Amino acid sequence: MQAFVDFMNGIIWSPALIYLCLGAGLFYSIMTRFVQVRLFREMWRLLFSGKSSDKGISSFQALAVSLSGRVGTGNIAGVAAAIGFGGPGAVFWMWVVAFLGAATAYAESTLAQIYKEEQDGQYRGGPAYYIEKAMGQKWYAWIFAIATILACGVFLPGVQSNSIGNAVETAFGSGDMIETAIGTLSFAKIVTGTVVVLVLGFIIFGGVKRIANFTQVVVPFMALAYIIIATVIVLLNVDMLPEIFGMIIGDAFTPMAGLGAAIGWGVKRGVYSNEAGQGTGPHAAAAAEVDHPAQQGLVQAFSVYIDTLFVCTATALMILITGAYNVHGAGDAFLVQNLAADVAANSPAFTQTAIESVLPGVGSPFVAFALFFFSFTTILAYYYIAETNIAYIQRTLHIPGLKMMLKIVLMAATFYGSVKTANLAWGMGDVGVGMMAWLNIVGILIIFFMARPAIKALKDYEEQRKAGVTEYTFDPKKLGIKNAKFWEDRISKK
Repeated sequence: MQAFVDFMNGIIWSPALIYLCLGAGLFYSIMTRFVQVRLFREMWRLLFSGKSSDKGISSFQALAVSLSGRVGTGNIAGVAAAIGFGGPGAVFWMWVVAFLGAATAYAESTLAQIYKEEQDGQYRGGPAYYIEKAMGQKWYAWIFAIATILACGVFLPGVQSNSIGNAVETAFGSGDMIETAIGTLSFAKIVTGTVVVLVLGFIIFGGVKRIANFTQVVVPFMALAYIIIATVIVLLNVDMLPEIFGMIIGDAFTPMAGLGAAIGWGVKRGVYSNEAGQGTGPHAAAAAEVDHPAQQGLVQAFSVYIDTLFVCTATALMILITGAYNVHGAGDAFLVQNLAADVAANSPAFTQTAIESVLPGVGSPFVAFALFFFSFTTILAYYYIAETNIAYIQRTLHIPGLKMMLKIVLMAATFYGSVKTANLAWGMGDVGVGMMAWLNIVGILIIFFMARPAIKALKDYEEQRKAGVTEYTFDPKKLGIKNAKFWEDRISKK
């Protein structure tokens, strides 16, 4: 199984996808005139200005749901893996993909708002919806929907729960080993997997509102607590910062782990972490209640900054300042070895060791606790994304019991991931991320050349902002945007 997953990753995560992610971000940055810089203050204002409705959630709730998908194990174990396999320079490429990816996030989230629908009393949207309506290619939209259901319902939950299980085992010990039908497992991982699945079931059976209400409290609190711990560690070693930043930037362009390895792992884990271009964020963006599609696009662009430039950087600085990392070379060799050879790079161990070295007795339990909430809320986001794509399919083909089946499969995948090896879990997760990224990025680039709806929406929003309007409106017909029926109906009602 591991060999097959590795083979698939070799195809999906070829250099072509690496450069597609960077190229799409650069392209949309230029086309939006670097919206991620020009309208930074507006992003902050919009973050707290929206209100929810019976059919939609607020901009802040949508940000929390999408952040729950972005801020997860990728921010802790993913950053460790990027350093462990790509060297410190991989962090630089994570920053690059975040900066450029903010423009991609604006584009895909604005498209989700433009082409959203009202289904069963709530807003639904995402790449499948805008691929069908903006590209006119329903077959391509179906491929994306099926790939996303597989990725978010089967492949990706195990990555998150695996990191929770590993962190708990590291913090509190494995306990007794138990023989089961799926192998010899540690008692700690079995208990952890069971608790995660039970709490998960309680929330996902409550619907999107319960997910939004849970994540809008948990995500900001845990992200803030994590950044405070990181800040304490950085301040205690502030004299090392120039050396660390010099190492990150210098290694980004030198062949310590190979220039290709630094770029590849930096982009790979950057996309996995902030999800810009992957097509996950637009699902939550479409559910927001806003006056103009560009508003939620700007809020989602800001979420990429929070994820990578804040949380991922916090993790990277803790690991590098404390020297709690190894860098793998060819085979079993190490280019840098500061820790024991059996400390896994694709696990939370680097981060736990880093915090433990400065705050003894705190590091392992705190990371386990943080990972539980970060990863758990990410699994909730995965469920919502998969459910939205099932809702998309059921517009055409109504199959009873699909949503119930998704809940059961996702809970099973979550438990399985929590007790199995990290390499297999991460490999399957990378397959899921890669599939979605290929399909979504190609889609948003084609849509740009066909109609430029996200750019037209941005221009319209900036013109209204410049005019000082008190209430923003969006008229797709006036802008030459077709098939935006939700907004056409809203305008006609006004």
